[in-house]
Amino acid sequence: MTGTTTQRADVDRRWFKRFGRTGPAETRLFCFHYAGGNASVFRGWPQDLPWYIEPVAVQLPGRADRFTETPYERMTPLIDDLVGAMEPLLDRPFALYGVSMGARVSWALTHALRERGLPGPRALFVAASVAPACDDGQWEWDGREDGLEGYVRDMGGTPVEVLEQPELLAGLLPTLRADLTVLSTHDFHPETPLDIPIHAFAGTEDPEAHPARMEDWSRETRDRFSLTPVPGGHFFDDEGRHQVVREIVDRLE
Repeated sequence: MTGTTTQRADVDRRWFKRFGRTGPAETRLFCFHYAGGNASVFRGWPQDLPWYIEPVAVQLPGRADRFTETPYERMTPLIDDLVGAMEPLLDRPFALYGVSMGARVSWALTHALRERGLPGPRALFVAASVAPACDDGQWEWDGREDGLEGYVRDMGGTPVEVLEQPELLAGLLPTLRADLTVLSTHDFHPETPLDIPIHAFAGTEDPEAHPARMEDWSRETRDRFSLTPVPGGHFFDDEGRHQVVREIVDRLE
């Protein structure tokens, strides 16, 4: 390998996880994890998707195998670096799926790709995230008497063994705090909506991003919009995940 090729391969390994999926596919599906999470939440997707859709899970710094790297605290540098990492992979049709924080990252990324004249996604799939139009400067995790730890407990999704071991929880909170800062400091109000379909998935019992608060994602596109209620809360269980995957496949076909 030349130096450039080696460097490119290293960037790819750090940012993108494929979890054993090999071989050519017609469409790439870039998947963006929630705040405090990591790419492993998509580990089961290669088995659920047909051969012609390749899931590529994005791994942000500050977690898992990138634990020693400093997590981002602002959206703009995150998107700038993400565009640079993704650009060589935009050589075939692709779509974006983001859950919670990942929904906002994938939305901002779509705008950045359009602004830079780069290929854009066929569709944007967003889950468990309040629509950008609902932002009012008030955040569920701010000003709580029980702090960020209380927010983590209320939202669910964090393994009990983490919640019950203070050292494990203490290791999670700095990255989660940085991720939430990315969201709370991102004051982006694009003048022009997107021109691609947006499909939203909302947990019917989600205390933060229930279906009514995700309806306003319709304002982010001039193309088609649809909303699918998913039984459960902020973090979908296996049944909910299978429902989301089935609908993504149907839409991309």
